[in-house]
Amino acid sequence: MRSPFTCRHAIFILLLGVFTYLYGLDSRFAPKNGDEYPYMHIVRMTADAGAWLPLQSEMDGIKNTKPPLIFWEGIASTHWGSDWTLLALRWPSVLYTGLTAFFLFLAVARFSGKKQTGLLAALVWLSFFATYRYGRPFLTDPPEVFWLSLPFFALLYWGRLAVDSKLLFPVLAGTCFGMALLSKSFAYIVPASFALGLFYWRWREWSIPKVLLQDLYKVVLIAVLALGVFALWFLLDPLPEAVWKEFVLGENAGKFEARSSNYLLDLVRGGDSIWMLFLTTLANAGLFIFVLISALIQCWRGRRFISLEEILLLLLILAFFIVFSLPSQRSGRYLLPVMPAFATLIALHWERLPLWGFRIALLLQLILLSTLAWVGGNLQLSSFLGLPGIWNYSPWHWGFMGVAIALVLLGIVNRGRSKAIALTGCFLCYCALTSSLTPLEGALGRYSQSTIQGIAGKDVWVPCDYRAKDEEYRLLLPSAILHGYAASDAKQIDLLSATYPLVAVQSPIGVEPVLCDSCQIVGRRMEMRARHSDAEIQAILRGHIGEHLFVNEYLISTPATITLPWAGKDACR
Repeated sequence: MRSPFTCRHAIFILLLGVFTYLYGLDSRFAPKNGDEYPYMHIVRMTADAGAWLPLQSEMDGIKNTKPPLIFWEGIASTHWGSDWTLLALRWPSVLYTGLTAFFLFLAVARFSGKKQTGLLAALVWLSFFATYRYGRPFLTDPPEVFWLSLPFFALLYWGRLAVDSKLLFPVLAGTCFGMALLSKSFAYIVPASFALGLFYWRWREWSIPKVLLQDLYKVVLIAVLALGVFALWFLLDPLPEAVWKEFVLGENAGKFEARSSNYLLDLVRGGDSIWMLFLTTLANAGLFIFVLISALIQCWRGRRFISLEEILLLLLILAFFIVFSLPSQRSGRYLLPVMPAFATLIALHWERLPLWGFRIALLLQLILLSTLAWVGGNLQLSSFLGLPGIWNYSPWHWGFMGVAIALVLLGIVNRGRSKAIALTGCFLCYCALTSSLTPLEGALGRYSQSTIQGIAGKDVWVPCDYRAKDEEYRLLLPSAILHGYAASDAKQIDLLSATYPLVAVQSPIGVEPVLCDSCQIVGRRMEMRARHSDAEIQAILRGHIGEHLFVNEYLISTPATITLPWAGKDACR
């Protein structure tokens, strides 16, 4: 069961982890959440207005959907929208994620007495799929996790010195929590304060009188200071009543309404039950989910000899889990701030953890890498676009895939290296996923420069299956004036040609669109489909991948005319 984590392992995986988080950062297909599009829209509209507040949006009911800090960061990183790229929007998220990993390393290295354990905790947290998925795109999660985690890292780092601090630590903790609230929601002060109270209670040897006399005022001070920082939004925003209506009542209070039948039934059954909250929280670990389960089992078995720091980590997890089991809308995403604590538990028990969790992780990695290699090989060798070699990878891609699969196989058969290779394999899988989509990131998935220049300043209608999906098209057609129509109509070429003067339509691979006599194709690219029928999924499994996984998109100029502003509802809004 013992498998030491050496400095050589640590340095190699650290370099691989840094590369993984930077590789493909500007990719449209990076794992993300659909909220990135509305956030991009709010940043762009607010930047165009030329003022930090109020937040601007053309979407009904989505303007003050989140506090302004994340949008201010987007305005600053894009230089008021002048550098409108995914890289400019996302690099602050990666910086937040890197800083969280760094301070996690410092805290764990300090209380464990081993720098290798601290580095291992940081790397395990970075290897979690939820960290990779939410820690890179332009979302509220990276700043929220960082600012919420910082006070708890400080308590783990300084120990009693921070606990006994009468003013300095409470002021710093309140400021950090306030920044977290200004990034995500004032509701996070509840689990954060609850967890702090449990921390103080444990440090006072479970003595309630001691906590009430020595620490209660600190928790109150921290909460008041944090809410005071959040209240700056109301003081600075010229429309505070809109903030109250849209954010406080709509975005937060609405999460306590029954989702299907009634509150108590939703608590114990269905997709929003407390059991699903538990499972989705564990699922945040991604390929390391069974490693996490084995670590929790190890903590339970050794509960009689558990250390103070492990108790504090478990109290942090428990506090957030209890609080976020109360809203009727329950999601493992709300517990992202406690994933560093889970990673630390894995790191502390690393050498004593059984191999079965790591071997399951390696098997999952082997399945994923083999599937990506099979799909990529099928696409490169087939002529699903009518011309062979259109979908083409560089030799570096296949060399990387071969090395990754060989390394994972080595981890399965070599017990002494299984754990380190399982951790390495998580980052390799993320790189392989990004590398597998590189052909679509190039000319194959983009309109030509001549097309972009030819439609500059013109109104173009594009398919939308999600709010603010036109923000993605804004990256493809940066000079056009974009409008949205329902993506379900994207293949109704006759209808679209008769309605819109310049429209993006889609047709199956290998099927040329039938156009009217006066219609003209002015641009073409390939796009990946998001939804498939059961018959299409079966065809993909039989090897007909390109024909069903992708569609051709044509930009068509038609004789239709339309009067703007258009009376119909924009599907992207």
